Amino acid sequence: REEAPLPSSPVCNANCLGCISYQPGYGPPSPQERIKFTPTPQELAEIAVRHIERAERAVVSFGQGCEGEPLMVAETLIEAVRLIRKATSRGTINLNSNASRPEMVARLAEAGLDSLRISLNSAKPATYQAYYRQHYAFENLLASARAMKVRGRFVSLNLFVFPGLTDNPAEAAALMQFI
Repeated sequence: REEAPLPSSPVCNANCLGCISYQPGYGPPSPQERIKFTPTPQELAEIAVRHIERAERAVVSFGQGCEGEPLMVAETLIEAVRLIRKATSRGTINLNSNASRPEMVARLAEAGLDSLRISLNSAKPATYQAYYRQHYAFENLLASARAMKVRGRFVSLNLFVFPGLTDNPAEAAALMQFI
């Protein structure tokens, strides 16, 4: 109840098997649609600041479940974060992301991003690739996490759980190594 989603990107750089906002014509119908435009930094900041001023433990998050990858519009987000932090030091500014662009994660952290929640299904590159079918290196996830941690920021994982896979001892060991 304290988290305000901030849809920000109409595009993605992954092609996840289970994406709920985009499926090709032969797949199951998508239960939600992606936005068809990129909001301006001013629009994002206006909504974020309004929420932060009203919620007790306010969190504003770029990227909510399959709505497109926020890092694809990183320049917009960097400016939005600057505007939010210019208006208030309250609240948490979060990025839900595939963490594909560590250089942009670093710039967002420098602008005032507080936390990064990395989505993944596996810490094993081949298993990750089989689901995400991404257009970036798996190592970028680790580099993005490091970019946040060296700047004293918070990192969490949004682990998709697949019984019989995620609970496999080799998968658990890979996740522990990743962490």
